[in-house]
Amino acid sequence: MSEKVTFWFDATCPFCWITSRWMKEVEQVRDVQVQWVPMSLGVLNEGRDELPEAYREHIKAAWGPARVATIIALQAPDRLDDYYTAIGTKLHNEGQGGQSGFGAYDEVIATTLDELGLDPSFAQVANTQDVDKQMREFHQQAMDAVGNDVGTPVLKLGDAAFFGPVLTRIPKGEEAGKLFDASVTLGNYPHFFELKRSRTENPRFDA
Repeated sequence: MSEKVTFWFDATCPFCWITSRWMKEVEQVRDVQVQWVPMSLGVLNEGRDELPEAYREHIKAAWGPARVATIIALQAPDRLDDYYTAIGTKLHNEGQGGQSGFGAYDEVIATTLDELGLDPSFAQVANTQDVDKQMREFHQQAMDAVGNDVGTPVLKLGDAAFFGPVLTRIPKGEEAGKLFDASVTLGNYPHFFELKRSRTENPRFDA
């Protein structure tokens, strides 16, 4: 029987991207079924005026890709994986991420939709609140599953959901499978809650 994984993502988060590419590796070596669901760094960080100004500007840029992910989840859910892979590759592997301000990713979004043959009108929601209600509902599903004081990604493995795992490199092949097995084992233990250490390197998408 396939292991079901629910993966809530924000396409602009580099750590979320690495974890998602790990799950794509896992799909090649384990019998898993991944459901991709949008969440939003914009929603997650609302009202956090204590954040550095530069980071708050990055968060403004994150609204657009999350809104477009939402309309795809609503109208073409079978293409959400394709959208995340395509826009994530541009933002992270091709160095088009890290932008600031509302609308910063408009061109990337339009190019992604065109390459995938998706409805170009989807791009129009990036700078409106047309799908914000639904996006907040998707996001709240993650929060309800995992609790507070977390970031992206959120993974649900079986009956339990967790923030992370936070990785800085992408495990490949059987190594990816073994890490997944370990994650499922921890996730299935009802009294496991947290495992953490200080991070000593930044994400690398080529290793």
